[in-house]
Amino acid sequence: MSHPTTAGHPTTAGHPTTAGHTTTVGHTTPLDRSTTLGQGIALDARGIRFEVGPQLVLCASLFYFRLPREQWRARLAQVRASGYTCVDVYLPWNFHETAPGRWSFEGRRDVAAFLDLAQEEGLYVIARPGPYICSEWDGGALPAWLGLDPQLRVRQHEPRFLDHVTAWFDQALPLLAERQYPANGPVIMVQLENELDFFDCEDRTGYLTALRDQAARHGITVPLIACSGQGDLQGATGDVPGVVPACNFYPDDDSPHIEPEVRRYAELLAERDLPLLITETNRRHRTLRRLLASGASLIAPYLQSSGWNFGYTPSAGNWGRPGNLMSHGYDFGGYVSSTGTERPEYAEAQTLARVIDTLGPHLALATPTTPPTPITTDFPTSSSPSALRLDGGGLLLAVPHLGAGQGAEAGTGTAVVNGVPVAVAADSCPLMLVDVPLSSWGHEGTLTLASADLVAAGEGVLVFSSEVPVTVIVGDTRVEMPAPQAGTPQRETAAGLTLVALAPADAVRLRATDRDGTVHLDTPAPPRPPASAPVAVQRARRRAATAPERAAGRHELPPTLESLGVYRGRGTYRTTTDLTDVDALLLVGAADIVDLTVAGRIRPTTADFGATRRIDVRQETGSVEVEAVVEIWGHANFDDARLPALRLGALRGLGSVWTVRETTDVSALWSVHGHWAGDPAPLRELGGWSSTRVGLPVTYTREIRTSTAAALHLKGVVEPVGVTVSDGEPHTVHAENPLIPLPEGTHRISITLPHHPSGGGLRAELLTLDPVTDWTCTAQDDDLLTTFATQATPGQEIQLPLALAPGEEAWLDVDLPPSHDGLLLRPDGTQIRVTGWAGGECVGRVWLGDRPDFSGGDADVLWIPPGWSGLTLLVRGAAGPKAPELRVLRLESSDSESRR
Repeated sequence: MSHPTTAGHPTTAGHPTTAGHTTTVGHTTPLDRSTTLGQGIALDARGIRFEVGPQLVLCASLFYFRLPREQWRARLAQVRASGYTCVDVYLPWNFHETAPGRWSFEGRRDVAAFLDLAQEEGLYVIARPGPYICSEWDGGALPAWLGLDPQLRVRQHEPRFLDHVTAWFDQALPLLAERQYPANGPVIMVQLENELDFFDCEDRTGYLTALRDQAARHGITVPLIACSGQGDLQGATGDVPGVVPACNFYPDDDSPHIEPEVRRYAELLAERDLPLLITETNRRHRTLRRLLASGASLIAPYLQSSGWNFGYTPSAGNWGRPGNLMSHGYDFGGYVSSTGTERPEYAEAQTLARVIDTLGPHLALATPTTPPTPITTDFPTSSSPSALRLDGGGLLLAVPHLGAGQGAEAGTGTAVVNGVPVAVAADSCPLMLVDVPLSSWGHEGTLTLASADLVAAGEGVLVFSSEVPVTVIVGDTRVEMPAPQAGTPQRETAAGLTLVALAPADAVRLRATDRDGTVHLDTPAPPRPPASAPVAVQRARRRAATAPERAAGRHELPPTLESLGVYRGRGTYRTTTDLTDVDALLLVGAADIVDLTVAGRIRPTTADFGATRRIDVRQETGSVEVEAVVEIWGHANFDDARLPALRLGALRGLGSVWTVRETTDVSALWSVHGHWAGDPAPLRELGGWSSTRVGLPVTYTREIRTSTAAALHLKGVVEPVGVTVSDGEPHTVHAENPLIPLPEGTHRISITLPHHPSGGGLRAELLTLDPVTDWTCTAQDDDLLTTFATQATPGQEIQLPLALAPGEEAWLDVDLPPSHDGLLLRPDGTQIRVTGWAGGECVGRVWLGDRPDFSGGDADVLWIPPGWSGLTLLVRGAAGPKAPELRVLRLESSDSESRR
C-alpha cells in the first residue's frame, strides 16, 4: 500500500489527514518535475529536513544494472508500495565505460531514465557514483584496464587515477546534477566513494577533497556523504568539510548489544550537528526498529530489492574462505526476491512505514536516549534498550524480543514497562509509546502507554497493530485488548478515544478508520497460484560452428588478458616446452578459471585466484604442447591481500609458468633474533627456538643463493608470517599462497612469526625454476562471444543427456515456451560450465561439479527475463572427479525462485 505525499513530493513525515470522522491512510502522487521548491535538503543533529518538512527516511537499494529495463518501473513502484520513500543506487563506472573512452548510457545503461522513473513513482534517490562501489560487482566498478598502468594507484590521491575519475565524473555527475531535489528531480544525496575505511588510502583527506571538488564543479548542491564500513568516520571521509559521514552497520540480528553501539555513533555525529545516516544495514525489520529507536534518521537496508548479475559482471570476492565467486543471482534475502516476488518481510516494511508516517515530524525530530525506567523482561532482549524523545513530548521505546519463537524462549513474553506488564511476541520489536501528548490528533490528553505499534491516528481514534494482546493507557484509563485476529478488529473506548487493534495482516491493508472504530481495508491481493512443476527440456540444436577467436600475437611471457583487450571474457595461451627431467610446472598468478592441458591431457579446472599451483608432469618428457584456456569470472571487488588476484585492481590471465628443476630443503641453519637470543645469534631450525614468550614475534634469518630464478616455499604456514628479502619492503605470506619468488642472486631472508612452543611445524624448501616462454595467444571478449551467440547459426537437433570430453565445448540453441514472468533455467549435470545468452545479451553463468565457493543467490540457476527471446548455451566440459555431462535442462517459473 502506498503512503501519503505532500506538495507532489514523496514524504514519510506528516500525519494521516482527517476528513470528517474518517482517518485517511494513504495514496500516492508522482513528483511534479515542473515544480520548483527552493531550499532543498538540510541536515542537523535532529534529522533530515526537506522542503516539505522533516522526515525519517526508509531507503531500499535498487539497482538498474541488475534488472531488465522493462522491469524498472514495476520494481520502483513495488518499493514505494512497501512504504519506503527512497532508493539508493550505485552507478557502476565500468558498466558505462565498456572500453577505454567508449561510453554507453543507452538501454539498460540509461541511468537518467531510471532516475526519472524513480521521480515519477514518488521516490527519493541517494546516488552512489563511486568511483569505487564494491557491491559484489566486477572490480567494484573500477575499469579493469586501470591495472595496466603500473604507476596508477586506485583509490588514492594520485594524478593518474584521478584523471580517469575525472573522465567518469564528467559523464555521470551532470546526470545527477540535472536531477537534484527539489527543483528538477529525486536525488537528495550523492555518496562519494564507498567504505573507504576498509582500504589503505594514504591520503584520505586529499582524495576525498578531490572528489568533493569535482562534485562541486558539476553543480552538486545536495548533501555529499561518505559511508564508513567499520565505524571509522575519519577513515571514510578524511574529515573533509562538506562531506557528511554516514555509517554502515551489519550486526548479528540476535545480538543484544546493537543499541549502545548505534547510540554511540548518533552521539558522535550529534557533536558535529549531524544526523545518523545508516546507508547500509541488515534487512530484518526487527533490527531496523532497533536502529530507528537508537537515533537513525536514514535507514537503508542492503539489499531489500534483489536482482541479477548479468553476463560477466559478478566479482571474485572474499566472503568466507578467500576466492569465492559471486553468483548470477544477487539476493541476500531482502523483502523482494530476484524475480520480484514479495517475501513476508515486505509486510513488516509496510507496518514500520505506517508507524513512521503516523508519528511524522515528532519522530523525524526525535533524539536518542535510554528509557528513564528500567525495562524488565522474561525473554532475551537488548542489553541496553533504546528510546527516542519525541519532538513535542513523550517517548518511543523499542522492546526487542530476541527469541526465535522456538524452544525454551518460544512464544509470547512479558515486558514490564513503567511498572506495567505488557505482552511482546517472540521475534518482534514493538515500538511502544509513553507519555505522548495527543493534541496532534485533536485530543486533549496523554497517551500514557501503548504496547503496540501505532499505525494510524486521527481525531478521536488511535489504531494499533499487534499479533499479541494490546495494553493502552490513556491518561489514567487502562484498556486491555485481546490479540486481534485477521478480519476481526478489537475496539475499545478510553477517555473519549476510540482504540482499535488490528492484526498485522489487516494493518497493512488499512485505508481509513471511522471515528467509531469502523475500519476500511483495501481488497486483499489474490492468493498466489501454486508454482508450476519444473519442465524438463531434453532437446536442443547443437551448432556445427564454434565461436571465432581473435589472434592476439606472440609473447615471450604470458600477457594479461586485459593487455589483450579482454576486460570481460576469456583467452587461450599456447606454447611448446621441453619437460625432460622436469617433475613439476609451477603456475604463478593465474586467474580466474584455468583449464590447463599438457601434452594433450587436460588437468582439473583450477580457480586459485593467483595462488601458486604446482602441477605434476613426471609422466611427460621431451617437447610437449601446453595450452591454457583462462576465463575471467570477475575482478576483485574488495582488497584482500591473501591472494594476488583478490587485490583490488589485480589483472587476469595465465600469470607465469615455470618448470621446477630442483627442490631443496632449506629448513635448517636459520639464525634467531629476539626472545633473549644473544650475539652471535644461535642457529636453529626454522621455527625451532624455544621460549616462554608464546605468541610474541621472533625473527629467523638465513642467506640463500640461487643461480636461476627460484621460489621459497614455506610449508605448514597457518597464521600470516612477515617476510623480508634482502633490504626490500617486508610483506606478508599467507597460508593460501605460501611462496616467495626470488630472482637469481644471493638473498638474505628474514621471516618473523609468532612463537609456538612446538615450533609450529614450519618447513622451507627452495624451488629452482626456469620460465616457460614463447606463447601464442588468442582472445574472446564478451562482445565477440555475444555476437556469435546471438547470430542465427545452423545446427543439428540432439537429445540430452550430452556427454562431453574435458575441455570440449558445445553451443546449443534451446527453444523456450512463452512466459509472462520469465523463466528459471536449472541445468542438471556434472563437471560443466554453462553460459547463457538471450535477448541479445549474456544472461549469466553456472558452474556445476567440482568448483570453488559461491556467494549471493542461487548459484545453480539462470534467469531468462520475460521478453528476452532466444536462448543459446555454451556448455564446456571440465576435468574433475566425474565425467562432464549435461543431463537435462529444467525450466521453472520465476515465482518458484522465491519459494525455494
